[in-house]
Amino acid sequence: MTKHKVIFDTDPGIDDAMALLYLHHHPDIELVGITTVFGNARIETTTRNALFLKQAWNIEAPVAKGAGVTYDRTRTDREPPTIVHGDNGLGNIELPESIDVPLDARPAHQFLIETIKAHPGEIELVAVGRMTNLALALQEAPEIAGLVKQVVIMGGGITANGNVTPVAEANIHGDPEAADIVMTAPWKVVLIGLDVTARTIMTRSQLADIGKAGGSRAQLVVDVSQYYVDFYETVVPDGMMVHDSCAAAYVTNPEFFTMQSGAIRVVCGGIADGQTIQKADGRGFPPNDWDGYPSQLAAIGIQSEAVLKLIHDVIVQGA
Repeated sequence: MTKHKVIFDTDPGIDDAMALLYLHHHPDIELVGITTVFGNARIETTTRNALFLKQAWNIEAPVAKGAGVTYDRTRTDREPPTIVHGDNGLGNIELPESIDVPLDARPAHQFLIETIKAHPGEIELVAVGRMTNLALALQEAPEIAGLVKQVVIMGGGITANGNVTPVAEANIHGDPEAADIVMTAPWKVVLIGLDVTARTIMTRSQLADIGKAGGSRAQLVVDVSQYYVDFYETVVPDGMMVHDSCAAAYVTNPEFFTMQSGAIRVVCGGIADGQTIQKADGRGFPPNDWDGYPSQLAAIGIQSEAVLKLIHDVIVQGA
């Protein structure tokens, strides 16, 4: 079987760390690059965190530093969500002052362009933060849309409420213009949003079992996640939502997801800023702003227990 060649576009981030270890450990995935973006923390912090995890887990894939501001430079800067991910983005675990791991010399969007062109039809982008790097790559080299196998996004929601506003999910709300560019580009997009990630809750005991069975690499995920679990005490009875790992799981096991197809647009501005809206295929409407854009896939159902078991088994067996 040919391996999935994945570039992980990420803003580590606690749930990002679990998803990264899943991608690193899965035997059917070849992790060819890690690109960083601002979001869960400032770009300097998310990049430091990616380098830290690369070193801690002996990941060969290069890390390229990405965007630190929104695609639309006139947007107001927002403070990172330290209440969710901690001051250092990794649950306030102790981190070294500096990481002796080199960065790729290219900015993330250039790394994306060159890697995609070097592997036409093979690269799968798994993007679990703001879509800024992807939008910048499309702006500079729109032809890459025809060379990418698929773009799997953790973000948004079609039937679910938002988590930073009543209608908007954090990753999309953080850079709506970039997200709309990505959703409407002529490549295959798979949206793994709050419709399914908010239903996929790893309990404290399930998380602890990963640490017990998976060795030091898995224990690092457990340690990082404690802050996240404490935050989620206000949201779920026990445990945490594994948002980003759901997107990683889709790459290897799409059969665990129920999908709906249709063009997707992102609201840019106003009280619904960052809302993702899908015009489902087969529905008739008068001429509108979804016309002429490609039909994309959005997850509206998930086999949560199967996905949680998959995450557990991949992380533990890869230790």
